[in-house]
This record gives sequence, C-alpha cells and structure tokens, in this order.
Amino acid sequence: MSIVTVQLGQCGNQIGFEVFDALFIDSHCPQRLSSKRENEAYQASCKERFFSEEENGVPIARAVLVDMEPKVINQTLSKAAQSGRWKYGQHSSFCQKQGSGNNWAYGYSVHGPRHEESIRNLIQKEVEKCDSLSGFFIIMSMAGGTGSGLGAFVTQNLQDQYSNSLKMNQIIWPYGTGEVIVQNYNSVLTLSHLYRSSDALLVHENDAVHKICAKLMNIKQISFSDINQVLAHQLGSVFQPTYSAEGSFHYRRNPLGIDWQIRPPLPGLPSLSKMSLNKELHFNTSIANLLILRGKDVHSADLEGFKDPALYTSWLEPVNAFNVWRTQRAFSKYEKSAALVSNSQFLVKPLDMIVGKAWNMFASKAYVHQYTKFGIEEEDFLDSFALLEQVVASYCTL
Repeated sequence: MSIVTVQLGQCGNQIGFEVFDALFIDSHCPQRLSSKRENEAYQASCKERFFSEEENGVPIARAVLVDMEPKVINQTLSKAAQSGRWKYGQHSSFCQKQGSGNNWAYGYSVHGPRHEESIRNLIQKEVEKCDSLSGFFIIMSMAGGTGSGLGAFVTQNLQDQYSNSLKMNQIIWPYGTGEVIVQNYNSVLTLSHLYRSSDALLVHENDAVHKICAKLMNIKQISFSDINQVLAHQLGSVFQPTYSAEGSFHYRRNPLGIDWQIRPPLPGLPSLSKMSLNKELHFNTSIANLLILRGKDVHSADLEGFKDPALYTSWLEPVNAFNVWRTQRAFSKYEKSAALVSNSQFLVKPLDMIVGKAWNMFASKAYVHQYTKFGIEEEDFLDSFALLEQVVASYCTL
C-alpha cells in the first residue's frame, strides 16, 4: 500500500525533503532489538510505502513537487540528489507568478485552474507506479499565500479524482505573532476548504515546535531547518510500519487508523457568539487517540491513564476511542519514543482566535479587495466563517 506525497510551496517542499530523508535514514538504521530478518522486512515495507523503483541503485521518492517558481524545487531536488541516499523523480511543476503577489485567491482561483491538467498528470504518473495506492499525503502551509490557495485547490481535485483514496493534509499552523498580515484570512479559507475535501488534517503549530527546539533541544538560534527536522521525525515516527502479531511489519489502509469525524451530528447547537469560549476547559476531551510506542520497554508501558472515560466524548467507550501500536523496532537514533495522534479539543482556542481575528479584519473590509479581484467573493468568506464557527461549536460540546 503506497502513499503519493504532494509537496506544495516552499513550506511543503522543504518539509517534504526532511520527511523523506528521515524515513530513509531510519529504515536503513539496523536496530539491535530487532533481528536481521525484521530489519530487512521493516526496510522493505518503508520502501514500498514511500519510494518507487531504483534508478542507478538509488530509490526515488513517491512525490510530486509543486511551487510557483523553480528556485525552491531546484534546491529540494539538488539536496536529495546530493545526499546520495535517495532522490526525487523529474516530475515537478512550477511557473512564474504574474504580478499576483503572495495571494491565496490567486493560487486557488487562477493558478490552480490554469495548471490543473499538468499537476493532475504529474500525480497520475506517480499513482501508476504504485501496485496498490493507499492515499495521498499533502504537505503545505496553512497561512501562506498562493501555495495555500493552490493546496486547497489540489486537495479538492484529488477528492474528485480519487474519492476512494485517503487524502491527508499536513498543515503548519502559523506563529501567533504573525508571518503575513493576511495570515488569518488565508488560514480561514484554507481550513474551510480542506474541511470539505480532506479526510484528515494533521496539524503542527509553529509555536509548539519552536518551543521544542528551544527548551528540549537547547538550540540557541533556531532555523526553519531545525523546525522542519523536528516535524520530520514526528511524522516519521507515526508513519513508519509497526510489527504485527503475525510476525511482519505492516501498515493500515488508513495510515493513522483513527476516527477523524465529529459524530453523531449535533443539531441545535448554540451560535458561536452565545458560547463561552473564554471559559477554561476542564480537560482536553478527545474523539479518538492513537498512541505509537517504539523501541525499548514498549510492552511494559503503563497506558491505563489513556483509558480513563473522562478523557473521551460521552458517545464513545475508551475501548473504541483509544488505539495503541507497539514495536520493539526503535525509530532512528532514539532508544525509545512515543507519538500521540489525537482528534481532540486541543485546537479549539487557537482556531477560535484565528477566526476572531479574521472576522475583525473582514468587518472593516481590510484587504478584502486582494481576494475579490481574483474571484473570492465576500460570500465565500462568510461561508468559511460559518463552517469554522460550527466546527468550533461542535468541538466545544464534546
């Protein structure tokens, strides 16, 4: 079961490189707790999942690289080739922006439709290399301009073309202090469109990863490369295979195997304005949690705390809401590691904050003309606000 990764924009391409490099290095790093046969099986599983046939003895990443200009793509292709471990195929798509600026609406309404066929053909070529397609992993920024708009457009197209395959978007939540002045608009538009077309949103907050680099890794001058490597190791520890009871490494068809939807439907929810979102949540209620343990002592870990019914929504028993995968095969250089993937209330406050800031700008019509001139109307903003307000309200009532 193979995954085709779509790397979009500067953010997606730089993180994508680090992810593939981390996956390759890990799969070729023998572990003393695993036998030679187990290490070979692990390596073969990783290769089938993320790499296609070799060219001159070098595996090729199952990936499509898309950006608005060639610079970042060329740098990414070069870094992979220079590693000597693996490389990208020659399938990449780019074009110069034509006086658009860094604009979400341009990416979604102009650049996406203009290059829809060429991007679709690149993706189709990668799909045809897969014996069995599990789905797509789309890496992109949430608050960026043209790339985020294009990412929303590409994900929507994938849903139309490959409705039976999983679409998982890995998105980078912007710094709270701001990167671009319209980042809240871009975030609202990106999230609302992905909510309709993606099967799962895997979110990483820049602020949280920055703290990991500063406090846990003691990095004094933190670069984007440092942040991207932390992201890559977190993603790699989630996506690498686990060892089954039957004695083979395996993947699930759904790479994370957890429930992504809020259900049952919640009729009659109060409007967002009437909800006390500033009230402190007693705890972080979850719909589903997946814990992945790798390396030493995985079978002796005490997991009773994760089975507390108080952690989960009332309509699900912990036995149905909590999953754990274990393997003695450690990830990369770590003796043991744990990764938690959670569908929970964790992002309620950050999401409410972004929606609130975007609404305040929209109410004064600030910068709206930058979107309307490329086809995103005020009604599109209102639809996006309404959808995300409903998401916030639904999570608040868990």
